[in-house]
Amino acid sequence: MTLLLLTQLLNSLAFAMLLFLLALGLSLIFGVARVVNLAHGAFYMLGAYLGLALGNSLNFWLALLLVPLLVGLLGVAVERFLLRGLHGRELEQVLLTIGLGFVIADLLRATFGAAIRSVPPPEALAGPLFLGSFIYPKYPLFVLGVGVALFLLVRLLLARTPFGVQVRAVTADPGMASALGIRPAQVSLLTFGIGTALAGLGGVVGAPMIALAPGLDAQMTLFALIVVVIGGLGRIEGAFWGAILVGLVDGFGRLFLPQVAMFLIFALMALVLALKPEGLLGRRVA
Repeated sequence: MTLLLLTQLLNSLAFAMLLFLLALGLSLIFGVARVVNLAHGAFYMLGAYLGLALGNSLNFWLALLLVPLLVGLLGVAVERFLLRGLHGRELEQVLLTIGLGFVIADLLRATFGAAIRSVPPPEALAGPLFLGSFIYPKYPLFVLGVGVALFLLVRLLLARTPFGVQVRAVTADPGMASALGIRPAQVSLLTFGIGTALAGLGGVVGAPMIALAPGLDAQMTLFALIVVVIGGLGRIEGAFWGAILVGLVDGFGRLFLPQVAMFLIFALMALVLALKPEGLLGRRVA
């Protein structure tokens, strides 16, 4: 029983870190650009299928470097040519990003087909890890490590780099940031590209864990939104701890109460919002 619980704990934490990769990008985009990007799951799927294609033609590690760059460039184009004139118009943003998600999903289905695709992990991370009597696959541990490393890296970048200072300034008060010589439009453009690149990275990393299938984009968007709402909109630390909570509830819910596992996640969100409407680490608006 102890080994089963340990295995499920690691599975839950690995899934949590995958959710964090998604929620991190969504949280950055909302915090800086003030856009609720409902095409985020579609960018995840785009990253997953591009990772599959490049992984087959090149290798997983090159795909891990190239795919986020390609998806991030697409995100920059979307912000520049589609969303730039919609800042402050939430309904139009929601409708546009939903439609964009449908377009990307349909293009992927037309290109790669609708069959369920299982993506093998890279050879170096395939197979189990033997720790005495405990045997566990290597790849989820890799995903867990990527999530933790990215959390620490993003916190460091936001705290110690000039761009991080600009991001925090625009997030706190775009008008004051503009008066100080910061260009909020440029910061929003770069942040949107980084956020979509993180979704693409999540797709490459997540494909060997979660099989690719039509409808996965909507599911991942939903999970990312739940994580961001629970943690607090625009809060990196909130996305991290929210992802861990959702991952644990989902993992142990599927183990002990599989029929109501998804209900438990919504119940967690409802409980958090009832106690702290701004999210666990969100800032209360006066």
